[in-house]
Amino acid sequence: MITVVGTGTGAPVPEGLLAGAALVVGGRRHLDAVRLPDGAERVVLGPLAPALDSIAEYLGKKVVVLASGDPGFFGIVRALAERFGAERLDVRPGVSSVATACARLGLPWDDAVVVSAHGRDLRTAVNVCRAHPKVAVLTGPGAGPAELGAALGDGRVLVVASALGDPERERVERVTPAEAAARDWGTAVSVVLCLDEARALGAVRTVAGVPERPTCWALPESAFAYRDSMITKFEVRALALARLGPRLGDLVWDVGAGSGSVAVECARLGAAVVAVEKAADGIERIRANADAHEVGIRVVHGSAPEALAGLADDPDAVFVGGGGRELPAVVAACARRARRTVVVAMAALDRVPAAREALTAAGFTCDGVLLQSSRLAPLPGDVTRLAATNPVFLLWGVRTPVSSEGVTE
Repeated sequence: MITVVGTGTGAPVPEGLLAGAALVVGGRRHLDAVRLPDGAERVVLGPLAPALDSIAEYLGKKVVVLASGDPGFFGIVRALAERFGAERLDVRPGVSSVATACARLGLPWDDAVVVSAHGRDLRTAVNVCRAHPKVAVLTGPGAGPAELGAALGDGRVLVVASALGDPERERVERVTPAEAAARDWGTAVSVVLCLDEARALGAVRTVAGVPERPTCWALPESAFAYRDSMITKFEVRALALARLGPRLGDLVWDVGAGSGSVAVECARLGAAVVAVEKAADGIERIRANADAHEVGIRVVHGSAPEALAGLADDPDAVFVGGGGRELPAVVAACARRARRTVVVAMAALDRVPAAREALTAAGFTCDGVLLQSSRLAPLPGDVTRLAATNPVFLLWGVRTPVSSEGVTE
C-alpha cells in the first residue's frame, strides 16, 4: 500500500505511521517536520512525474506520501490513483486549507465555490470570483494573491491565509485587491478567499459548492424594468442564451445592454458579466434589474465600440443588442476580442449583411435565423387570439478552433 497522509494545517503525522517506511515523499516543509526512519529515502515533491517514478521503484515496500491538508481535494490522490490504482492507496486525510481558512473567519464553506489556479489559467478563477460571493482560490506560482488582486479590481475583499497550522508563521489577512496586488506574498500562501462581504454568510444550501442553477431562464419581460419596448423579448433571449452558453468561469459582455435582461440571465447562469450601455437611465435600470435578481454585474457607461477599449479582459462570449449605423464596427470590435462566440440581435434587415461580414471577416463561422413568434392573447368572451411579436434577426458567429499545429480544424 501507498500511505497518503494529509498534514500541514495543524494535524501532525500520526505517531508510528512512518515506522518501517522505505520511501517518504512530500513537500520540503512536510519532510523537515518529521523524523524519517533509518535508511528511508527522502524525495522532495517538485515536478510530479519524477516523484511518481520514484514511488514506482518502491512498490512492494512501504511508501508514505506527505501532502497538504486533504490530499483527495485538488491533491496528489488523483495522480497516485491514476498511476497505481485506487486500491493501492491508504489515504489519511487532514483538514483542507479551505475548511481551515473559513474556520479562522467563522464562516461556513458549504456554499463556497472552490477553484484551483495551481498550474491552471488564472482567468477562470478571476471570473468565478467576479460572479460568486464566496470563492476559495487554491494558488500557485504566477497565480497568487498579487496576480488575483491585479486582475480583479474593486468590489471584493481578499482573505490571504498563509502557513495554516503553523503556530509561529500562520497569518490570515484581509486586504483589498489593490493591496494584494502591491505585495510579494512569498511561497507560504495556503489559500485565498475572495468575498463579497455583504453576501458572504450565504443562504442554507442543499448542494455544496457550485451555485444552484436557476429553475428557468428566458424570463418574461415582466421580470425586468425597461423603457417602452426596449428589451430583448424572451423568445429571442432563449436562443441567444443557447448560443452564448454562459457558465461558471466565463466572462460575457452584453453590449448595448438596454435593460440588461441578457446580462442578468447570463449572470444567473453563473457567468461573470460586463454590461455596456450608453444611456444614463439605462445604466440605472441595469443596476436595478441586477439587484432585483441578486446577481453581480459590472456596468460600464459608454458607447461602443469606443467603450470596449477600456475593458481589459477578453470575453468568452458577447451579446450585441441594438442596431444603429455603428453596428458593423461594434460587431467587428467584439469579434476581435471574443474567445468563443458573438451573438447579434437586429430588427432591421438592412443591418444583417454588414454584421455577418464583420463576423466572417474575423474568422468566425456564421449562422442565423429570423425569429417570428405569436403569443396567446385574451379576447373578450373568454376566447384567445394569437398576437404577433416583431420579427428579429439573430446572427451568431463561432470562432473556428485551431489545432495544436496551428491549422484551422
